[in-house]
Amino acid sequence: MDKNLTALKPALVWKHFAEIAKIPRPSSHEEKIRAYVIGVAKSLGLECKEDAAHNVYVRKPASKGMENRKGIVLQAHLDMVPQKNNDKKFDFTKDPIDAYIDGEWVTADGTTLGADNGIGAAAILAVLEDDTLVHVPLEALFTATEETGMDGAFGLKKGLLRGDILLNLDSETEGELYVGCAGGLDANVTFKYAAEKTPVRNYTAAKITVKGLKGGHSGIQIVCQRANANKVLFRFLNAAPCDVLLASVDGGGLRNAIPREATATLMVRTKDLEQLTKELKAYEKVVKAEFAGIEDAVSIKLTETETPETMIAKEVAENLIRAVVGCPNGVQKMSVSMPGLVQTSSNLARVVSDGKTVKLQCLLRSSVNSEKEELGEAIFAVFELAGAKVELTGAYNGWKPNLDSPILAAMKASYKALFGKEPAVTAIHAGLECGIIGTNYPKLDMISFGPTICYPHSPDEKVNIASVGKFYEFLVDTLKNAPLK
Repeated sequence: MDKNLTALKPALVWKHFAEIAKIPRPSSHEEKIRAYVIGVAKSLGLECKEDAAHNVYVRKPASKGMENRKGIVLQAHLDMVPQKNNDKKFDFTKDPIDAYIDGEWVTADGTTLGADNGIGAAAILAVLEDDTLVHVPLEALFTATEETGMDGAFGLKKGLLRGDILLNLDSETEGELYVGCAGGLDANVTFKYAAEKTPVRNYTAAKITVKGLKGGHSGIQIVCQRANANKVLFRFLNAAPCDVLLASVDGGGLRNAIPREATATLMVRTKDLEQLTKELKAYEKVVKAEFAGIEDAVSIKLTETETPETMIAKEVAENLIRAVVGCPNGVQKMSVSMPGLVQTSSNLARVVSDGKTVKLQCLLRSSVNSEKEELGEAIFAVFELAGAKVELTGAYNGWKPNLDSPILAAMKASYKALFGKEPAVTAIHAGLECGIIGTNYPKLDMISFGPTICYPHSPDEKVNIASVGKFYEFLVDTLKNAPLK
């Protein structure tokens, strides 16, 4: 297993990424990565500061003769999604990412890699360090806590940024320029209950486990029609051939990741256990057939387990099961103006009980604000009718494309000169920070681009080495070809 990332090219980018990978930085635990960025900036003698929202800002003056060009803000976020395989012992708040080279890719051993958005941050640090580059006036904006709420972007104050152009380095397909993104909305659902004693006679405790799903980014991978572990689990609970008592549930992980695994502990009449096991095996075959070619590793198993002392109140459990089955999930509408682009979607990200409540999280996305609001109202209605408390929070608008953008024209010309073909110009069904930053800086001309990263937000995350080279070459060329003021 080759772990020598610093041997890769471009050297400065991989040097900084190798250091970033060593620094624990899940969302809301970004103190050390901020200190690293500030330390690099100070060692280079550059102006830098941390704002009240914990964004880090660095300024680098233009190289000689480039002062009359439009200023560029390079932007990336510092946090990463902490996802791991169940059999991997790992503490994202303490342990370094175990990154290694796997052929044409860099990946990690059993965890997310953090190329989202560590590669973008590393590229910015490389630009700041390299005094041989020809470039316009530069600002670097490293935002905080993007993955769990875009806190840094929301907290960015007016007047800090001086530039005319913002390059967001948080996209994941090399050769594509993103000029728009979806807005988002969180649905937070709570069922309260008084725990009931589990029956002591004639019942057996059993655990149903759904695993082996691919998961992934709930915006980018939602179009892949991957299975949602929560929906798979509750679909069976709703159609179970016998009476089941739900003791506990734990499904999904982060709000912006498609659930890969889900478990439920049940109480089943002992005489019905054999039939339930048989039906579950048949159900596993149904799911495999439905998701053939998409989720070939899906596993749905039942095992006997230790009897819990309490269970979810029966009426609450029944309402919960039906509501989850009825909750909109996945792609809701495709874009007409940009074929192949998801316009509106929902991800039922989390279902977890704690002995007093069952809490659920859904992340809704849409490039059309009215559709996002309508979907929120539908989810609100489903769960309110089931007796839950529902809160719709964290709404943010999308980023509307500007196909007449001067920096878009310059970057299209630059890419063709470098690589002999036009880059694709598109939008993304994910919540890039551009839309939020643009609220306080409406005159910024914005583009998002990056190297090729596969399976972000999952332990299968990997970044293509060659694409990092092309991405950085393109970035450097853009910095010297920005339009005149």
